[in-house]
Parts: sequence; C-alpha cells; structure tokens
Amino acid sequence: MMSLFAIVLQSVLALIGIGVLGFWILRREIIPEHVIVFLSRLAIDIAVPCVVFAGIVVNFNPRKMADWWQLPLWWFAFQAIVFVLTFFGMFVSEKSTRSEFGLSLFFQNGLFFPLIIISGLFGAGSPYVVQLFIFGIFHPILFFSTASLFFRAKERTQRLDMARIINPVLVSTVLALTVRLTGFDSYLPRFLVTMFTILGNMTLPLLMIILGGSLYVDFQKKGAIYWNELLKFVLLKNFLFPLVWIGLLVLIHPSYDIALILLLQAAVPPITGTAIHAERAGGNASIANQFILASFAASVVSIPLAFTLFSRFFPLP
Repeated sequence: MMSLFAIVLQSVLALIGIGVLGFWILRREIIPEHVIVFLSRLAIDIAVPCVVFAGIVVNFNPRKMADWWQLPLWWFAFQAIVFVLTFFGMFVSEKSTRSEFGLSLFFQNGLFFPLIIISGLFGAGSPYVVQLFIFGIFHPILFFSTASLFFRAKERTQRLDMARIINPVLVSTVLALTVRLTGFDSYLPRFLVTMFTILGNMTLPLLMIILGGSLYVDFQKKGAIYWNELLKFVLLKNFLFPLVWIGLLVLIHPSYDIALILLLQAAVPPITGTAIHAERAGGNASIANQFILASFAASVVSIPLAFTLFSRFFPLP
C-alpha cells in the first residue's frame, strides 16, 4: 500500500513542483506577464490537441477496446451525479462566494492530473490514457458552454464562443478516433505522429507553468483570504467527493478501467480556467483562484489517500 501511495504522491508532487516553478519564473520576471496569455493559447490550442491525437493514434486498439463508445456515457453519468453533489454542496458556502464555490466544485481538472497519475502507475503508453481522452471528449464543451450559468444572469457578460464549443481538443479526438477506426493510421506518415507526440510532450509542463505564473499574477492583486470558505471547499472537493464516489463504485462495481477513471475524476482539483470564467461573468476571480490553490495544495495528501482506499476494493490489475 505504501508503494502505491508513494507513486501517486510523486505524480502529484511533480505537477505541483512544475506549478511552483511557474510561480517563481514570473516572480523573478524571467518572462513578462503578458507572455502567459500567449503560452495559454499555445498549450490549449496546440499542445493539448497534439497529445490527444498522438495518444489515440498510437495506443487505441478498437478490437481490444470494443466498448470504447460507452466511455462518454459514463462521463455523462459522472457529471450528472457531480451536479447533484455540487447543488447541495453550494449551500455550505457563504452567499457572497456561492457561485465561485459551485463553479469550482463542478468542473474538475479531468485531463492533466489523471494523465500524469496514470502515466506514473501504468506508463505513458497505457490504454487507460486513451480511455481518459475518450471519456472526457465532451468536457471542454460543457465547461465553455455552461460555466457562466453559475452566476446571475445580470452578471453574465460573456457570449457563447463557438470556437470553444467546437474546440481543438474535440476536433483532434474525433479525428484520431476516425483515423484508427477506419484503419487510415497505416497510411499516416510516421513523422507526423512523431511530430504530434513531441508537441504533445510539452503539454503538462507548459500548463502547470502557466498555472503557477497565473497564480503569481493574481497573488500580486489578491484581496482578502477566505479561510473558512477554503476549508469548506477542500473538505468537500478533495475529501468528500472521492469518498462518495468510492462508495458508489463499490456498489455498482464497474470494470477496473472505468472505476479508475471515475475515481480520478472525483479526486482531482478544479479545472484551472474557473478563475478566468468567474472574472468574465462578473464574479470574484480572487476567491476562485484561492479555491484552485487550496485544492491543489491539499491534493498532495487527498489524492494518494483516495487512491489507497480505492485500491482496497479495486486492486491493481
């Protein structure tokens, strides 16, 4: 058990450590603040689609993964249950921070934390990585189309951006699945796959550096620290959510691969874009960033603990 705990702990610490590096880079003014915007576009519009495309083309085997189409259905079920948990969890929060509280509870960092944990446990070429990509195919659509709904209508100033609905990650996932399902991958030049793989390899460090840098920018103009709200949020998001999901998984007992992905989705911190959407919707970006930072810090303990408990009911295959 301790070795499993240690592996997951090291994976989480690797992500946190890169985020701290990003914080230090901005603090030392190694790169100017406005470069963060450019790096964010580079990561979201190029690096992430590349890692998804290369991962599916290289590792997806339709014959061995015949039930792949069920994964988005599991995602819908997951988000439906998380919505219920979020709805009741929001009443724990103060009214002044309830929108940001709910937004951060509902939208999990469903790709990058699970990706590095799966890679640490099973290797970068694991079929679980492909299942993770397919599972979350609609997550960006949900985030970009509904994040502002957590705020009152009069506070919502942003328009629906179709470029974010039909986003590069969705396009790359559909394209890669099409290539593999039709067998066209055998005609795909290997240098192209290698190029996408190399570009995709910069995804995790780039995104965590961006996160750390963004937190430093917000740290400079931070307002009051909401200690009580942060404690309530961490208890719900980092500890109660995964505990509830472990209970549900024990009851329904799906296959190990499905259970693994659901557990990781339940245990990870909020998606890093919540603060930006809170600000655009007229909310409090400072408290949204505080929720992210507190949850990231607590995940050093909470994710390994959740995974250790999970492994008692779902041993490693």
